[in-house]
Amino acid sequence: QVQVQESGPGLVKLSQTLSLTCTVSGASIAHAYIYVTWIRQRPGKGLEWVGHIPYAGRATISSSLESRASISWDTDSSRVNLHLRSVTAQDAAVYYCVKYDDSTILYDPWGPGTQVTVVS
Repeated sequence: QVQVQESGPGLVKLSQTLSLTCTVSGASIAHAYIYVTWIRQRPGKGLEWVGHIPYAGRATISSSLESRASISWDTDSSRVNLHLRSVTAQDAAVYYCVKYDDSTILYDPWGPGTQVTVVS
């Protein structure tokens, strides 16, 4: 069974780069239909899809964030990295790492989430 766990700094300064890591463990996800997805939830808002990446593949980023965000695989360490440049107060959120299975259209499992606060 696949498990995912987010990690990264809880605080990031305004205009700096936010870097988060999703560590994937358990069963293999080396399938073309499996994606590691980043989703965030800003205070008082709904879930927002940030982007996803298939195993060792090319990421797809939300159009609203694609100018600032990147997602990549470190296959040696089974980690997926999210980088978000030039952060603003609007990037403060709980960030979740989630396994998405395109063959079942299921987002499962979810990581516990990591809170990101933007400070000046």
